Amino acid sequence: EELLLLICSYLDVQALGRLGQVCRRLRFLSSRDLLWRRIARGCLNSGFTQLGTDLAAGIPVKERVKVSQNWRHGRCRREAVLKWKCKQVLMPWMELDGEYLYLSQAENIQAYQLCPDGTGLQRHPQAIFSGHQEDVCRFVLVNSHIVSGGGDGNIVLHKIHGSYSVKFSAHEQEVNCVDFQSGLIVSGSRDRTAKVWSLSAGRVGQCLHTVQTEDRVWSIAISPLLSSFVTGTACCGHTSPLRIWDLE
Repeated sequence: EELLLLICSYLDVQALGRLGQVCRRLRFLSSRDLLWRRIARGCLNSGFTQLGTDLAAGIPVKERVKVSQNWRHGRCRREAVLKWKCKQVLMPWMELDGEYLYLSQAENIQAYQLCPDGTGLQRHPQAIFSGHQEDVCRFVLVNSHIVSGGGDGNIVLHKIHGSYSVKFSAHEQEVNCVDFQSGLIVSGSRDRTAKVWSLSAGRVGQCLHTVQTEDRVWSIAISPLLSSFVTGTACCGHTSPLRIWDLE
């Protein structure tokens, strides 16, 4: 097998594709990530950095090259996989988690299962997560939990596989961004503040820190080490739009 892999490593995209049509064994062999990494690094948006770091390790490299080549040559298929009618002001926010697509629709977040053949989504949602009075601005999926911020200024926490949920008032204006790590939630708002919230037992929804920023906060992320968090603002003033805040 090592000798076959060495020979195949000299083949281009077209030759590897044709080789995979010969038999099942060669199809399996020609689909190995090892053979496609070299090709993928020269493709558009294939998940590899300039230094060769793989940013999408869970997706077969061959499939990434296929998508990249199709977009490069204009071979794509346009079709609506999901339609809905609702009074929604904001664009929907989406998160893909395994076989499910989580999608904000007005004040709710709905989970749709992907079709087994990969051609689209199931027509009806498998779950609906509610709690906001206005459109969901942003949500994140972390450790089987959904944390969302809405136009009503509230933050809602849902457990995906269960009925547990928590809702609390967070900001005076809409919550533009949220992040969640190990019992801590960070949020940013149009009211020019970023806040840190506790989810510890007995302190759920308690504000631990409030940071006043120079402009509206549009993005936020907390360090996995829980030592700091980053805010991104609208940058309408003369201050830096990206700032790191210490949590210690």
